[in-house]
Amino acid sequence: MLTKTTSSSLLLIVILLIGCKPNEDKNHSIKGIWKSIGYGEILKIDANSYEYFDISDISCLPVKEGTVSEVANSMQVSNDTLIINRGFNRYRYLRIKKLPDFCNQNSKDKNNILYNFEVFANTYKNHYAYFKLNKIDWDNLYINSKNKINSKSTEVDLYIVMEDMIEKLKDNHGSITPTDEVYKLAENQIQPELAEEETKELKEYGDFEIAGMVANYYLKEDLTKDTWLMKWGKMENNVGYIQIKAMFLYADLNLNDSLVKENGFISTYMDAFDSLNYQQQISEEVDGISKLMDTIMQDLKETNYLIIDVRFNGGGHDVVSLEILRRFNSVRKKIAVKKARHNNKYTIKTPIYLEAAKNPYTKPVYLLTSQQSASAADMMALSSMELDNLKRIGSHTNGAISDALQKTLPNGWYFSLSNEIYTDNNDKCYENIGVPVNYELNYPNDRQTFFRSVADDLEKDKKNILNAINELQNE
Repeated sequence: MLTKTTSSSLLLIVILLIGCKPNEDKNHSIKGIWKSIGYGEILKIDANSYEYFDISDISCLPVKEGTVSEVANSMQVSNDTLIINRGFNRYRYLRIKKLPDFCNQNSKDKNNILYNFEVFANTYKNHYAYFKLNKIDWDNLYINSKNKINSKSTEVDLYIVMEDMIEKLKDNHGSITPTDEVYKLAENQIQPELAEEETKELKEYGDFEIAGMVANYYLKEDLTKDTWLMKWGKMENNVGYIQIKAMFLYADLNLNDSLVKENGFISTYMDAFDSLNYQQQISEEVDGISKLMDTIMQDLKETNYLIIDVRFNGGGHDVVSLEILRRFNSVRKKIAVKKARHNNKYTIKTPIYLEAAKNPYTKPVYLLTSQQSASAADMMALSSMELDNLKRIGSHTNGAISDALQKTLPNGWYFSLSNEIYTDNNDKCYENIGVPVNYELNYPNDRQTFFRSVADDLEKDKKNILNAINELQNE
């Protein structure tokens, strides 16, 4: 028979257990309001939906929403910290009690020129990672730029001021995208008049154009199929050649043919791509490039060695570059570390790993790079430093290695900035200076000068590379 004291104690324990369970469930639930560590975001998750907000010290703007079921598998909660996995990235959010008050206010004029300038400037102040590296006096730049804005300033004036700030900040991933109308007006205003003797312009090549010329000249046996973003096949003496024009646009999005014809492939693709949630975007890109690489590696598996050409590749998604590179890796290994600017410090470091392939190509691989190899092509070069069977030939990469932090202004313009620092396994950063090569071919720094030097003598370009490979093989 239980005594009164014993009964009371048991009742108290039961009450405590019942009372604690809802709190425990709440602490481990993804539902709630979360503030990112280092990326200027708030994420609101309800029972069935989610919504992202871009935030600065003075703004809170809804930017993306969707269904929770689409993203829940990429999320986990630990000690009131929400961790979201996207590719090799891990983003952390802290639980907060409510949205900031200004998230629920619509009193500010979203088209106000000064307000948009302040949101832009505040975002840079809080997140740009390279003030020190680029020797930027932020306070001076901010004041001088703000003084160019007044009550009579137009959107064109605002755009020109922002472009000037990005140039002075030397931000490799800095960009601002106004409306087409504002862009055209600004271009007409700032475009210098060409002198009469300059009207006879030298031939200018696009990245894809020069890449196509090179691949067509190099390939004795063209095995390319089902894509225009890559070219592959065999050169003389059973040498494999893979040219990668970009590190994105690989997702199969079932694009409407009439829209592609009307608006162009890339514009139509990006509209469809932006409608996906962040996890779907990564998954679809990786699936697309993975299928292509399966075909390419099967076609080239019996070659004596491989050349991978990213000299004309301006970048895209890092996950695409790593999906390509892992086909030459036999053991999972750490290849880099990244951190983001946060509260005048940095987030915790995130290690980046290159996964192994089931049947890797372990014969020699030569990666061709230039100063035009940027962003995700930079990342491929950085990661390649950990592969013993891979050597780099050409000139150092562009040095635009940080991810681009995508943001939206109150007036609807998009902008981006570099908020992350990548380092190799020895803690060395290659931002601005680029990833070095094992064999230097001294390509011109200027984009068009480099392109013309290649186009004007394709045979010399190919011989220089084959001679470099021969010397590296004989070391």
